[in-house]
Parts: sequence; structure tokens; C-alpha cells
Amino acid sequence: MKSDEKILKAAQALLASDGFGAVTFDAIARALGVSKQAVLYWYPSKQELLAAMLGPWLAAEADVAAAAVAGKTTPNAAISAFVEAVAAFHLGDLDRFRMMYLAPQTLKAGMQGPLETEALDRVHATTNRMYGALADRLEGDPLRARQHAASIHAAVLGLALMFGLADGIKDPLKHSEKDLIAALVARMTDPEP
Repeated sequence: MKSDEKILKAAQALLASDGFGAVTFDAIARALGVSKQAVLYWYPSKQELLAAMLGPWLAAEADVAAAAVAGKTTPNAAISAFVEAVAAFHLGDLDRFRMMYLAPQTLKAGMQGPLETEALDRVHATTNRMYGALADRLEGDPLRARQHAASIHAAVLGLALMFGLADGIKDPLKHSEKDLIAALVARMTDPEP
């Protein structure tokens, strides 16, 4: 395994075992038995490390979403399958969810900056694939269908955020995952606004 892959595996292992706060350059270096500078050689910033971790996770999310809607013949069936699959993907690993959707927002100002064009192109291609899979099964104007797909995804992320918050402060939500997912599906598939 190449050094950059070892670093990503170590970062993912730290995330899985000890949570978001444990993913530091020092901790990665200790886990690999190398210097912090050796880690920084491959990933000079936390943003670049996060981007390298994000790509495969985002692709996995898109794969789950596309597989869920494949073969669905009605918009409501596709929406239901999409919501249930993407919710299960994120609720099954809240630490990964936090790294994917919260960590990039919480980097200190000095660590923030635009992703490289190549990284952004990969992100855009992946999200286009995910939204396109659902939009292709929705009715009406293609642009509006894609917007609808993006808003459905955002709603699922909001649901995951609520469960992540409840998990983080050890205060369970009043309603179960199953009930809230069902309520979200019902709201998204109800023809009346």
C-alpha cells in the first residue's frame, strides 16, 4: 500500500475507533510510526486530508442512492427508496457523516480555501450522478427534477444531522429513526404541499 493510502486508512481507523476529534496529524503519525512531517508531505493541510477521505465516501453514498432508485418506476417509489437508503447510509456511521458534511464547515479560517479544480470536478461528477439517478425518475422539467433531488438529499442530511446531534450530546430523540424516516418519506411523497 502506498504511503498516501496508509495515511487515509489510519485516519479512517482513528475516526472509526475514537471519533472525529481523534483525527489529527499527530495521531495519524503515531498510528503509522512516522513523523508528523511525513504525513504532512502527502497531505499538507487538514482540508486536503478531508478531501481525500471525502471522495470515496461521497462515491459510496452516490452508489447507495443510485442502486436504491434503480428500477423504480414511479417518482414516489424512487423518492422513498432514495430517502431510506441515504438515511441508512449516514445513520449507520455518524462519524463518517460528521467528517463528510460537518468537518469541512468547521475548519479554522486559516485552513479553509477552495479545493483544487480536480477535486471539485470529482465531487461535482459524483453529486451529479447521485442527483441525476433520482431526477431521472421524477416527473416534469429536468432542471426542476434535479433541484427536487438536491432538496430531498438536503432533507435527508438534515435528518442525519439531528440524529448526530442527539448522539453527540447523549440525548435521544423522542422519535425513532424508523418513524422519522417514514415521516420524511410521507412528506416528500405527499402531492399536497
